Amino acid sequence: MTVLTAQPLTRSDARPSTHRLSFAHLLRSEWIKIVTLRSTWWSLGVAAVLSIGISMMIAAASENFGPGYPAVSAILSPTQFTMLVAGVLGAIVITGEYSTGMIRSTLTAEPRRGAVVLAKAVVIAGLMAVASVVIYGVAIAATAPILAEGIDWSEPSQSIVPLALGVLSMVAFTLIGLGFGFMVRNGAGAIAVTVGVLFVLPIVFSLFSMAGEDWRWIVDLAEYLPMNAAAAIASPGTEDLTAPLLALGAWVLAPMVIGWGVLRTRDA
Repeated sequence: MTVLTAQPLTRSDARPSTHRLSFAHLLRSEWIKIVTLRSTWWSLGVAAVLSIGISMMIAAASENFGPGYPAVSAILSPTQFTMLVAGVLGAIVITGEYSTGMIRSTLTAEPRRGAVVLAKAVVIAGLMAVASVVIYGVAIAATAPILAEGIDWSEPSQSIVPLALGVLSMVAFTLIGLGFGFMVRNGAGAIAVTVGVLFVLPIVFSLFSMAGEDWRWIVDLAEYLPMNAAAAIASPGTEDLTAPLLALGAWVLAPMVIGWGVLRTRDA
């Protein structure tokens, strides 16, 4: 009896068909793949429960924080936890395709690998942005009766601006995870790298604050890690956003570009 074995898809196998997908069709394809995954909705559901629940707890305790506590921080503070959910979602969106072999079908339908990376990034970024806006909106409504002092909507730097930058941060965390997913191609490995960069590294770097001035440079370097850069740009009243925005942008761009390079040079 003849045994058929699946062979890895090489770049020569992924020859363009006579009917090439438009980018709009590619976006639609990626949208269908992402929203039909149960893991997508589980991730967004966990992010919503964590964000809203923690915001309500912080709001209940806000009267003990003093009169200078910005109310919008109750909405944004859970980001240090939900960022992990965003990063993991970004990672499993692509590693799931490698584990099931769907990536071969994707690259057969669209051999332009850069277009695949871009389409997946646009779709998952848009989904996370919309989800974050909805979650923030629910959290604002849920905490309004609890907060000692409400959000000052007349002052953009204390309301709209940090909330918008909070949404941007969640999108950035998702794309960081996506980039690591393209690089590593393995679900557990990509999640480990993502959690390490987003959560573990800031803790490790902060430990050097006890090591004296000779190691102060490591503590200063921690300000450019994704979590700390996001916290800086989303902090109410922050005026100098240039350095943290550039740092966060670099953390998004580097894994995505490297992941694109890996996809171009390695068989699927």
